[in-house]
Amino acid sequence: MDLNKKIWQWIVLLGLSLIWGSSFILMKRGLEAFTNNQVAALRIFISYLAFLPIAIKHINKLKKENILSLLIIGIIGNAIPAILFTKAQTRIDSSLAGMLNSLTPMFTLFVGFLFYKSKILFINIAGILLGLIGTFGLINNWQNISLGDNSYAIYIIIATICYGISVNEIKFKLHEMNGVSIAALSFFFIGPFAGIYLLFTDFSGAVNTGNYLPSLGYISILAIFSSFFAVMLFNILIKYTSAIFGASVTYIIPVFAIMWGVVDGESFPVDHLLWITVILVGIYLVNRQKLITIS
Repeated sequence: MDLNKKIWQWIVLLGLSLIWGSSFILMKRGLEAFTNNQVAALRIFISYLAFLPIAIKHINKLKKENILSLLIIGIIGNAIPAILFTKAQTRIDSSLAGMLNSLTPMFTLFVGFLFYKSKILFINIAGILLGLIGTFGLINNWQNISLGDNSYAIYIIIATICYGISVNEIKFKLHEMNGVSIAALSFFFIGPFAGIYLLFTDFSGAVNTGNYLPSLGYISILAIFSSFFAVMLFNILIKYTSAIFGASVTYIIPVFAIMWGVVDGESFPVDHLLWITVILVGIYLVNRQKLITIS
């Protein structure tokens, strides 16, 4: 897999979209037995255990000047969003959560411009706008979405801001570290705290549901695929592309949400193809690098 080639960049982007497009329904299934904080802590701790052998192997690459960045990525980029998404999904539909997650590229662009001195291409702005238009088009045409308590949507918006900070931190502050070591060492810092929380939390409510083992299985799948494999791939991807291109994975997530819906027997209006095309064109423009910039 040569990520210097565009084709592989797109393959990884689509793979990440498939994995993360499934994460919202997995969180929903986990919440059937566990509390939102338990789901978040289990996700983080299981991911930490999976990353631990890699973290130990890469611990010699840890430098004092990188610790703050790894803490930012671990806490702001992984722990806080995990908590916020599960909190939000106690009141809003998982489909809506996936749609709102598409705000990530916009915040990645703005955070990079304001705090990391990144340059903005006019064509990138056009791509972000197209991506948002396509996403909102899918939202407006979504047949079975339940808005629930919209006030809880603010948790997802905050989470997307956190993602924007984390993506820029990886791209601009950790040049010398590879994506695998960044992922492993960032979870190395936050995993023990999740373990401590789980040690003292009360699981009696989950056990009494009689559904805790299937829910734990869904959370484990969420941790291994959405946090372990996907975070590594994502960190590697943005090393080879741009922060905005990597974050544009969230534009394709609604596409896979629709595909899962079709598999589950939901309808697929023909005009969805139009919005999916708009999203893909937007991502293409986001990845253009040789046009006029705002500096």
